[in-house]
Amino acid sequence: MSTATLTAPAPARREVSPGAGFWIAAASFLVVMAYNTVPTPLWSIYQRRDGFSTFAITIAFAAYAVGVVIALFLAGHLGDVHGRRRILLPAIALQIVSAVVFIAWPELPGLIAARLIAGLGVGMLTATVTAHILDLHLTSRPGADPVRGQIVAGMANLGGFGIGALASGILAEWADAPLVTPYVVFLVLLALAFAGLALVPETAARPQPRPAYRPQRVSVPQAARGRFFLAGGIAFSAFSVLGLFTSLAPIFVAGQLHITSRATAGLVVFVTFAAAAISQIAVRPLSLPARIAVGTVLLVAGIAVLAVVVETVGSLGWFFLGGIVSGAGAGPLFAAALAVAGSLSAPAQRGEVLAGIFLIGYIGLTLPVVGIGVATLSISLATALVGFAVVIIAIALLTAGPLLVTLRRARA
Repeated sequence: MSTATLTAPAPARREVSPGAGFWIAAASFLVVMAYNTVPTPLWSIYQRRDGFSTFAITIAFAAYAVGVVIALFLAGHLGDVHGRRRILLPAIALQIVSAVVFIAWPELPGLIAARLIAGLGVGMLTATVTAHILDLHLTSRPGADPVRGQIVAGMANLGGFGIGALASGILAEWADAPLVTPYVVFLVLLALAFAGLALVPETAARPQPRPAYRPQRVSVPQAARGRFFLAGGIAFSAFSVLGLFTSLAPIFVAGQLHITSRATAGLVVFVTFAAAAISQIAVRPLSLPARIAVGTVLLVAGIAVLAVVVETVGSLGWFFLGGIVSGAGAGPLFAAALAVAGSLSAPAQRGEVLAGIFLIGYIGLTLPVVGIGVATLSISLATALVGFAVVIIAIALLTAGPLLVTLRRARA
């Protein structure tokens, strides 16, 4: 009877040091996530040019999340078996293909196809590059605390979303060809990321012989399912807010607040994601229940401000405030959801539990936004956003409250 052995990755002919590779991998992660919010400030231009509805925009947005979920379960876990670079390089290649499709086929079917392709690449990349960054950190600094790697990966993820929207808005506002230039710029950056990652040392020790392929499993111990679904509820709420800002917030700024500056639309998204990234670091010293409580209060307060703005005030400043506060709540809530889920099983099954949280999160990213799009077929966008606020506040409170009670009982 044969047993599997682990074969260390063979050194490439040209490789950078693990320390340099850490920063190259982090920068590449940031570029990929930034690229995926390039269309955000541009939706209002597409809409005005072609006259399609808010519902059509939500379908294009949903295609991205569908691609992420498909790739997450089919290939997102394969970096451990086949090596990080063998997953990361094809994932970035898909981003490059997506950018080419955006440029060459700028009609609605092309936008949907480009978003789907981009989502497939992100689903392959996110977990793998996060593990790669942590591996490189620990390889370059043996015995070091992994927190530095976790912070850098988290900042690249959420920070990338914000930077991409801001850069795209600025380019669309002041550069020629606003529906082409942002994609060309990021096409170059993605090509550089591809070339850079090709030089980063492999960190995965691949098992020999390789196990038979299987999709990523989602498995939760029966005794822990109550806490799992409560954690999933706060992840759903957090992703719903972030999904709103990467899809419809710029449409609202242009259509309801009558501010057509694409740079302003990008800035709204940037401050929301910057608040999410910074707040994750700010609340790290707190206990897990305290992080959930703080995140819930901020998320609810921020969404409430947005609801008041869209229904009565109509002020850009208050809209910015709502984005900052709700983003500051969403960041810690999603991190807390992952922490709770990670504690519910043995290390060998932890990936399967975390995959379930990501699945619920991406449902939250998609379903409420599509619901808003469907609602706008019969009611105004402002009214639909108020309904969104009520639903997400209810979900956040109905899951965070019982989860806090459960965690405190467990500690006692």
